[in-house]
Amino acid sequence: MALVFKEGRPVVRLRAFRAIDDPKTCERFIAGHEHVLTAIGVKKVTSSKNDWMYNPAAFVLIVESLDGENVYGGARIHVAGGTQPLPIEEATGKMDPSIFDLVWDYAQDGTGEGCGLWNSREIAGYGIGSIFLTRAAIAIAPQIGIKSLFALCAPYTINLTKCVGYRQETSVGNNGTFYYPKLDLLATTMILDNVSTMSLASEDDKNAIIALRDNLNCTRIEVLRSKEIEIQYQLGLDFKGTWNLSEIIANASKRTKLDKDLEENEIQIM
Repeated sequence: MALVFKEGRPVVRLRAFRAIDDPKTCERFIAGHEHVLTAIGVKKVTSSKNDWMYNPAAFVLIVESLDGENVYGGARIHVAGGTQPLPIEEATGKMDPSIFDLVWDYAQDGTGEGCGLWNSREIAGYGIGSIFLTRAAIAIAPQIGIKSLFALCAPYTINLTKCVGYRQETSVGNNGTFYYPKLDLLATTMILDNVSTMSLASEDDKNAIIALRDNLNCTRIEVLRSKEIEIQYQLGLDFKGTWNLSEIIANASKRTKLDKDLEENEIQIM
Protein backbone atom coordinates (compact mmCIF):
# COMPACT_ATOMS: atom_id res chain seq x y z
CA MET A 1 0.00 0.00 0.00
CA ALA A 2 2.72 2.45 -1.01
CA LEU A 3 1.84 6.11 -0.64
CA VAL A 4 2.01 8.55 -3.53
CA PHE A 5 4.02 11.67 -2.77
CA LYS A 6 3.86 15.11 -4.37
CA GLU A 7 6.46 17.74 -3.48
CA GLY A 8 7.51 15.58 -0.55
CA ARG A 9 4.00 15.19 0.86
CA PRO A 10 1.79 12.11 0.77
CA VAL A 11 -1.42 12.67 -1.19
CA VAL A 12 -4.68 10.97 -0.16
CA ARG A 13 -8.41 11.35 -0.54
CA LEU A 14 -10.74 11.53 2.47
CA ARG A 15 -14.23 10.62 1.36
CA ALA A 16 -17.58 10.34 3.19
CA PHE A 17 -20.59 8.22 2.25
CA ARG A 18 -23.47 6.26 3.74
CA ALA A 19 -22.48 2.63 4.24
CA ILE A 20 -25.34 1.04 2.30
CA ASP A 21 -24.69 3.34 -0.66
CA ASP A 22 -21.22 1.93 -1.36
CA PRO A 23 -20.83 -1.71 -0.23
CA LYS A 24 -17.62 -2.27 -2.24
CA THR A 25 -15.83 0.53 -0.40
CA CYS A 26 -17.18 -0.81 2.90
CA GLU A 27 -15.53 -4.13 2.10
CA ARG A 28 -12.24 -2.35 1.42
CA PHE A 29 -12.60 -0.44 4.69
CA ILE A 30 -13.16 -3.72 6.55
CA ALA A 31 -10.23 -5.45 4.88
CA GLY A 32 -7.90 -2.55 5.66
CA HIS A 33 -9.02 -2.38 9.28
CA GLU A 34 -8.65 -6.13 9.74
CA HIS A 35 -5.13 -5.94 8.29
CA VAL A 36 -4.22 -3.32 10.88
CA LEU A 37 -5.77 -5.35 13.72
CA THR A 38 -3.90 -8.47 12.64
CA ALA A 39 -0.64 -6.52 12.56
CA ILE A 40 -1.10 -5.55 16.22
CA GLY A 41 -1.99 -9.09 17.32
CA VAL A 42 -5.79 -9.17 17.12
CA LYS A 43 -6.19 -12.48 15.30
CA LYS A 44 -9.90 -13.11 15.59
CA VAL A 45 -12.24 -10.67 13.90
CA THR A 46 -15.90 -11.68 14.08
CA SER A 47 -18.24 -11.11 11.15
CA SER A 48 -20.79 -9.52 13.48
CA LYS A 49 -18.42 -6.58 13.88
CA ASN A 50 -19.16 -5.73 10.28
CA ASP A 51 -22.96 -5.63 10.46
CA TRP A 52 -22.67 -1.84 10.21
CA MET A 53 -22.25 -2.07 6.43
CA TYR A 54 -25.92 -3.12 6.21
CA ASN A 55 -27.11 -0.48 8.69
CA PRO A 56 -28.95 2.34 6.85
CA ALA A 57 -27.93 4.73 9.64
CA ALA A 58 -24.17 4.13 9.42
CA PHE A 59 -21.85 6.58 7.67
CA VAL A 60 -18.26 5.99 6.65
CA LEU A 61 -15.21 8.18 6.21
CA ILE A 62 -12.39 6.50 4.31
CA VAL A 63 -8.85 7.62 3.57
CA GLU A 64 -7.69 6.14 0.29
CA SER A 65 -5.32 6.60 -2.62
CA LEU A 66 -6.59 8.83 -5.42
CA ASP A 67 -7.17 5.80 -7.64
CA GLY A 68 -9.19 4.12 -4.87
CA GLU A 69 -6.97 1.04 -4.86
CA ASN A 70 -5.35 1.48 -1.43
CA VAL A 71 -7.00 2.23 1.91
CA TYR A 72 -5.00 3.99 4.63
CA GLY A 73 -7.56 4.64 7.35
CA GLY A 74 -11.13 5.36 8.25
CA ALA A 75 -13.81 6.10 10.80
CA ARG A 76 -17.57 5.82 11.06
CA ILE A 77 -20.60 7.60 12.47
CA HIS A 78 -23.46 5.39 13.63
CA VAL A 79 -26.78 7.19 14.12
CA ALA A 80 -29.01 6.14 17.02
CA GLY A 81 -32.19 4.50 15.73
CA GLY A 82 -30.62 2.41 13.00
CA THR A 83 -30.64 -1.37 12.84
CA GLN A 84 -28.00 -1.66 15.60
CA PRO A 85 -27.46 -0.22 19.06
CA LEU A 86 -24.71 2.37 19.17
CA PRO A 87 -21.31 0.74 19.77
CA ILE A 88 -21.10 2.47 23.16
CA GLU A 89 -24.36 0.78 24.16
CA GLU A 90 -23.02 -2.59 23.06
CA ALA A 91 -19.75 -2.08 24.89
CA THR A 92 -21.07 -0.75 28.21
CA GLY A 93 -24.77 -1.67 28.46
CA LYS A 94 -24.16 -4.85 30.42
CA MET A 95 -22.03 -2.99 32.98
CA ASP A 96 -24.33 0.01 33.32
CA PRO A 97 -27.78 -0.08 31.68
CA SER A 98 -28.19 3.66 32.29
CA ILE A 99 -26.28 4.19 29.03
CA PHE A 100 -29.51 3.19 27.25
CA ASP A 101 -31.44 6.03 28.92
CA LEU A 102 -28.66 8.50 28.16
CA VAL A 103 -28.52 7.59 24.47
CA TRP A 104 -32.32 7.59 24.23
CA ASP A 105 -32.54 11.12 25.64
CA TYR A 106 -30.01 12.46 23.15
CA ALA A 107 -31.53 10.45 20.30
CA GLN A 108 -34.78 12.40 20.46
CA ASP A 109 -32.97 15.34 18.84
CA GLY A 110 -30.74 13.16 16.68
CA THR A 111 -27.51 11.69 17.97
CA GLY A 112 -24.78 9.39 16.78
CA GLU A 113 -21.40 7.99 17.72
CA GLY A 114 -17.97 8.43 16.23
CA CYS A 115 -16.34 4.99 16.18
CA GLY A 116 -14.09 2.58 14.31
CA LEU A 117 -11.22 5.08 13.96
CA TRP A 118 -8.05 3.52 12.51
CA ASN A 119 -5.08 4.16 10.27
CA SER A 120 -2.47 2.00 8.56
CA ARG A 121 1.22 2.04 9.36
CA GLU A 122 1.96 3.62 5.99
CA ILE A 123 0.21 6.82 7.03
CA ALA A 124 1.14 6.83 10.73
CA GLY A 125 2.35 10.14 12.08
CA TYR A 126 0.44 12.34 9.63
CA GLY A 127 -2.66 12.81 11.81
CA ILE A 128 -5.03 10.69 9.71
CA GLY A 129 -5.87 8.28 12.53
CA SER A 130 -6.39 11.11 14.96
CA ILE A 131 -7.24 14.70 14.22
CA PHE A 132 -8.11 14.89 10.51
CA LEU A 133 -10.61 12.02 10.44
CA THR A 134 -12.12 13.27 13.71
CA ARG A 135 -12.57 16.78 12.35
CA ALA A 136 -14.08 15.41 9.14
CA ALA A 137 -16.60 13.30 11.06
CA ILE A 138 -17.80 16.35 12.99
CA ALA A 139 -17.85 18.38 9.78
CA ILE A 140 -20.36 16.03 8.09
CA ALA A 141 -22.67 15.71 11.12
CA PRO A 142 -24.98 18.59 10.07
CA GLN A 143 -25.56 16.91 6.70
CA ILE A 144 -26.76 13.84 8.56
CA GLY A 145 -28.93 16.06 10.75
CA ILE A 146 -27.72 14.90 14.14
CA LYS A 147 -27.23 17.42 16.92
CA SER A 148 -24.74 15.53 19.11
CA LEU A 149 -22.10 12.81 19.06
CA PHE A 150 -20.97 10.16 21.52
CA ALA A 151 -17.51 8.60 21.65
CA LEU A 152 -15.98 5.85 23.79
CA CYS A 153 -12.35 6.83 24.17
CA ALA A 154 -9.13 5.14 25.12
CA PRO A 155 -6.98 7.23 27.51
CA TYR A 156 -4.67 8.49 24.77
CA THR A 157 -7.54 9.96 22.71
CA ILE A 158 -9.32 11.89 25.48
CA ASN A 159 -7.36 15.11 24.97
CA LEU A 160 -7.92 14.90 21.22
CA THR A 161 -11.69 14.60 21.61
CA LYS A 162 -11.73 17.47 24.11
CA CYS A 163 -9.94 19.67 21.58
CA VAL A 164 -12.72 19.13 19.04
CA GLY A 165 -15.46 19.88 21.58
CA TYR A 166 -16.29 16.68 23.45
CA ARG A 167 -16.68 16.58 27.22
CA GLN A 168 -16.55 13.68 29.65
CA GLU A 169 -20.01 12.38 30.58
CA THR A 170 -19.95 11.43 34.26
CA SER A 171 -23.49 10.07 34.70
CA VAL A 172 -22.62 6.55 33.53
CA GLY A 173 -20.06 4.01 34.66
CA ASN A 174 -17.54 5.16 37.24
CA ASN A 175 -17.60 8.92 36.64
CA GLY A 176 -17.88 8.18 32.94
CA THR A 177 -15.28 5.42 32.77
CA PHE A 178 -15.60 1.69 32.19
CA TYR A 179 -12.96 -0.90 32.90
CA TYR A 180 -12.51 -4.06 30.86
CA PRO A 181 -10.37 -6.32 33.05
CA LYS A 182 -9.67 -8.94 30.41
CA LEU A 183 -8.65 -6.28 27.91
CA ASP A 184 -6.81 -4.19 30.48
CA LEU A 185 -8.48 -1.15 29.00
CA LEU A 186 -10.04 1.92 30.58
CA ALA A 187 -12.62 3.57 28.31
CA THR A 188 -14.21 6.97 28.87
CA THR A 189 -17.63 8.16 27.74
CA MET A 190 -17.42 11.46 25.86
CA ILE A 191 -20.20 13.60 24.37
CA LEU A 192 -20.12 16.48 21.91
CA ASP A 193 -23.33 18.24 22.93
CA ASN A 194 -23.76 20.51 19.92
CA VAL A 195 -22.04 19.64 16.65
CA SER A 196 -23.03 23.02 15.19
CA THR A 197 -21.56 25.35 17.80
CA MET A 198 -18.75 23.14 19.16
CA SER A 199 -18.60 25.55 22.08
CA LEU A 200 -15.94 23.59 23.98
CA ALA A 201 -13.62 23.10 20.99
CA SER A 202 -10.30 24.86 20.62
CA GLU A 203 -10.32 27.79 18.20
CA ASP A 204 -7.98 26.01 15.79
CA ASP A 205 -10.10 22.88 15.63
CA LYS A 206 -13.39 24.78 15.46
CA ASN A 207 -12.12 26.95 12.61
CA ALA A 208 -10.80 23.92 10.73
CA ILE A 209 -14.13 22.07 11.03
CA ILE A 210 -16.11 25.15 9.94
CA ALA A 211 -13.79 25.57 6.95
CA LEU A 212 -14.53 21.99 5.89
CA ARG A 213 -18.28 22.55 6.26
CA ASP A 214 -18.06 25.69 4.15
CA ASN A 215 -16.18 23.80 1.43
CA LEU A 216 -16.99 20.09 1.67
CA ASN A 217 -15.07 19.20 -1.47
CA CYS A 218 -11.65 20.79 -1.32
CA THR A 219 -7.93 20.12 -1.23
CA ARG A 220 -5.95 21.16 1.84
CA ILE A 221 -2.34 20.90 2.93
CA GLU A 222 -2.68 19.72 6.54
CA VAL A 223 0.18 19.98 9.02
CA LEU A 224 0.75 18.00 12.21
CA ARG A 225 4.01 18.39 14.15
CA SER A 226 5.80 19.78 11.08
CA LYS A 227 4.68 16.85 8.88
CA GLU A 228 2.59 17.84 5.86
CA ILE A 229 -0.01 15.81 4.00
CA GLU A 230 -2.22 16.78 1.07
CA ILE A 231 -5.81 15.67 1.64
CA GLN A 232 -8.41 15.85 -1.10
CA TYR A 233 -11.64 16.05 0.88
CA GLN A 234 -14.90 14.75 -0.60
CA LEU A 235 -17.28 15.23 2.29
CA GLY A 236 -20.52 16.03 0.50
CA LEU A 237 -22.91 13.15 1.18
CA ASP A 238 -24.65 11.92 -1.96
CA PHE A 239 -27.57 9.90 -0.66
CA LYS A 240 -28.47 7.25 -3.24
CA GLY A 241 -31.67 6.45 -1.36
CA THR A 242 -33.91 8.38 0.97
CA TRP A 243 -32.51 9.64 4.26
CA ASN A 244 -35.00 10.88 6.81
CA LEU A 245 -33.58 11.34 10.29
CA SER A 246 -37.05 11.93 11.74
CA GLU A 247 -38.07 8.46 10.59
CA ILE A 248 -34.92 6.94 12.07
CA ILE A 249 -35.70 8.60 15.41
CA ALA A 250 -39.35 7.56 15.26
CA ASN A 251 -38.44 3.95 14.54
CA ALA A 252 -36.01 3.75 17.44
CA SER A 253 -36.98 1.63 20.42
CA LYS A 254 -35.85 2.42 23.93
CA ARG A 255 -33.47 -0.32 25.03
CA THR A 256 -33.29 -1.73 28.51
CA LYS A 257 -30.82 -4.49 27.67
CA LEU A 258 -28.83 -5.82 24.75
CA ASP A 259 -30.16 -8.43 22.35
CA LYS A 260 -26.85 -10.24 22.79
CA ASP A 261 -23.76 -9.76 24.90
CA LEU A 262 -20.80 -8.31 23.05
CA GLU A 263 -17.65 -10.39 22.88
CA GLU A 264 -14.41 -8.80 24.03
CA ASN A 265 -12.91 -8.56 20.55
CA GLU A 266 -15.99 -6.73 19.26
CA ILE A 267 -15.58 -3.69 21.55
CA GLN A 268 -14.71 -0.58 19.56
CA ILE A 269 -12.83 2.24 21.24
CA MET A 270 -11.70 5.48 19.62
